[in-house]
Amino acid sequence: MFDTLIIGGGAAGLSCALVLGSAKEKPFAKEKRIGIIVHQKTSHLQNALFNNVLGLTPGTTGASILENGKQQLTNLYPQIEQIDKEKVLAITKSKDGFEVKTNKNTYQAKIVVITVGYTNLMRIKGLEQYIKPHPRAAIEKDRIWLKNTDHLIEDNLYVAGSLAGWRSQFAIASGSGAHVATDILTLWNNGKHTKVHDKIES
Repeated sequence: MFDTLIIGGGAAGLSCALVLGSAKEKPFAKEKRIGIIVHQKTSHLQNALFNNVLGLTPGTTGASILENGKQQLTNLYPQIEQIDKEKVLAITKSKDGFEVKTNKNTYQAKIVVITVGYTNLMRIKGLEQYIKPHPRAAIEKDRIWLKNTDHLIEDNLYVAGSLAGWRSQFAIASGSGAHVATDILTLWNNGKHTKVHDKIES
C-alpha cells in the first residue's frame, strides 16, 4: 500500500516526487511510502528545448531533464520507489483508497496524483467522467483536462500539470506538481500548512 502514488514522470510528476521526498525527515512524512510510475514516452518534454526558464542553462533539452530528473530523485531521495517501464491502464476506487492497474502489475494507494500528458490519447479507465475540453488550449488542438478544484478531483485523487487545466509551460507544470506535493504534506501534517525548504547554514 502506497501512501501516495504519482502517475507520470514528466515535469509535474517529478517535481511532486522531489518535494515529497525532501520532507523525509519530517515526523509526519518519515514513515510514508511514496511511489512514482515514471512513464515518460508521451511527455511533451521529449522534444522540448528551453531558453526561457529561470535556473536552467539556455539550450537545456527536455529529454535531458527527464533523464536527469529521475537520477536526481534516485540520488537525493532513494526512499521514493520509481516504477519504470509500466503504463497505467485503469484506476478504480478501493476500500482504502485506489487500485492502480498497469500493463504489468496492480498497486494499492491511499492517495493518487495523475500527472500524465493532456492529449486526448490519455486512456486511463476510471477517469472518463472527469475528462473535459482543456480550458487553456486552442480548440483545434483537442486537448483535455481532468475537472478539478485547486488540483483536487475528489478526495485523495489529485491532478497536476497541463492535465489539471494549466497551460503547457514547463515552469507552470513543475509548480503545479510542487503545489500538489505541499497539499499532500499539509494533509499528512493534520491540516497545518506545510512547505519544505533547504537552507544554507551560516
